[in-house]
Amino acid sequence: MPAKVVVVGSVNVDLAVRVPHLPRPGETVTGGGLEESAGGKGANQAVAAARLGVTTVLIARVGDDAFGRRAREGLAAAGVGVAAVTAAATATGTALIVIDPEGENTITVSPGANADLDSESVEAEAGRLAGAGAMLLQLEVPVATCLTAAGLAKAAGVPVVLNAAPLPGVIGAELSELIAMADVLVVNEVEAADLLGGGAGLDLLELPAALGRLGPAEVVVTLGARGCGAHRPGRGRCPRPGLRGGGGGRGRGGGRVLCGAGGGPGRGRRRTRRGGPPGLRGRGAGHHAARGAGGPAHPGRGGRLPRRAGRCPELTG
Repeated sequence: MPAKVVVVGSVNVDLAVRVPHLPRPGETVTGGGLEESAGGKGANQAVAAARLGVTTVLIARVGDDAFGRRAREGLAAAGVGVAAVTAAATATGTALIVIDPEGENTITVSPGANADLDSESVEAEAGRLAGAGAMLLQLEVPVATCLTAAGLAKAAGVPVVLNAAPLPGVIGAELSELIAMADVLVVNEVEAADLLGGGAGLDLLELPAALGRLGPAEVVVTLGARGCGAHRPGRGRCPRPGLRGGGGGRGRGGGRVLCGAGGGPGRGRRRTRRGGPPGLRGRGAGHHAARGAGGPAHPGRGGRLPRRAGRCPELTG
């Protein structure tokens, strides 16, 4: 039977326009047709996990509008459990994306209903943690909501994987507490430096160990095309130059992170070739988190969310 993942996070609709060049301040640029696609870090993580055959439940909030209805239908079609994706009176979260011919982009996000996903809403869905092998969190919903979700997961004995993005401008007490509760913390190098107050004097592969002093059990810092650095207590730094970070991290921590989510982090070295992936215990949660820096689901950012094909592709090579 497949493992189960619970994702608490965001659902957006992405509205993208391709342009000959990114507009300068005050400039109007005529682009191509409007492209609508599903987005949101939480939704992308959930779809990525579901595509790898993991039973996936998403706890989220959409607007009571056409965007929200289409997003919910699309998630269900992808195999994500959407019973806990509820509608709010506000608009569905929306990302406005402008993409140039080289794939560079600017993104402006209106959180919409994502900001209405509160602690009470998550507490009401606590029963969905039964039988879960991991909880996935990001920061496109309120930090207080994520903190409540992490507390519920800890009480249920469910490992917490936190993709700490997007980081707020101020690293407050709630976020510090949330990071300390994480079984696996996944960030890119910019986010790592921000969490460390700049990270002055640290080699890139020293960042994971430095972040480990903030409390998470395991840390992965994705380094784009250079791979990633990982840290687990007793193992020291663990550079993984063969693991690609992918584009903006919207699928980070999703299917690639939790090819199975079958239990607690960091045990054994077993690989699975048939019958589904082994989960967090397979090669350590940090390894799977490194694989979780996968590509986004919207146009112009490169990469693709994974699909299951015989064996878990992220555990090979």
